[in-house]
Parts: sequence; structure tokens; C-alpha cells
Amino acid sequence: MKDSPRQQFRWAPHVSGCASVKPKDYEPCAEIAALHEYDAWKLLRESGGALQVGDLLEGEDGRLRICKYVGFEPAEWVLPEPKAPLELEPAGQSAAT
Repeated sequence: MKDSPRQQFRWAPHVSGCASVKPKDYEPCAEIAALHEYDAWKLLRESGGALQVGDLLEGEDGRLRICKYVGFEPAEWVLPEPKAPLELEPAGQSAAT
């Protein structure tokens, strides 16, 4: 997780359930082979690249898990709504008739 959103995440009240995360707040990092998220947490901690609160792990199946103070919880990407295309008036017509 990038630093600015991490600070907001750290000070936000804890809520249980699936966390909604924005792709713009994250940068890809290294891959690690682990049995589960707690195994990945242990392996990364021992390698000197410990996970921090707010970091995500993505499984081979695409499921996301977010690191929180209380452990790991499910997460999902929140994608921005696509902007509606502008409707242009046909040439030669004006709004005032």
C-alpha cells in the first residue's frame, strides 16, 4: 500500500467484513510461495520485508486478503464507475427551436 492511504487506513476505525480497496492505492510487489496468508506473513517477516497494516495478499485464485491489526480479512477491489459518454447533437440542429 502506498504511504498516504496507509496512514488513513491505520487510523480508521476497525470494521469487520470484506474491505473495499482501490487499485490506485497499491503498487505491485514481489511474489511469494506460501501455504496461506499467515505463512506468507511469517516468510516475509523473516526475509526483512514484513507486511504492514493495509498491505494486500492476492492468492492464485485471485482472492484478496488485507493485513489488519487483528489478522487477515477478505478484501475486494473497488473500481471507479465508467464515465458516461457525452451525447452530441447532430450537426445543423440547435437547442433553441
